[in-house]
Amino acid sequence: MQRMKKLRLLEFLVIGVGMGLLEDLIAIAFATDATIDLRVIWVVLLVALPFAFLSEVVVDHPRFWEKLWPERKG
Repeated sequence: MQRMKKLRLLEFLVIGVGMGLLEDLIAIAFATDATIDLRVIWVVLLVALPFAFLSEVVVDHPRFWEKLWPERKG
């Protein structure tokens, strides 16, 4: 059980935050003339963090869809 929690945390950090940060920085680099500096990275991180949490911790939870649309037994 403890191993699964560590694995989910690692998935959240690497996939959710890391890939979200990289994805947003690539979009900024191609879509704007902004210089990618520490300030831009900080803002992107603050924007990416809640979306990473939502997608990796909430939506990827094994019982998320069961709670959203419970099966009707009848």
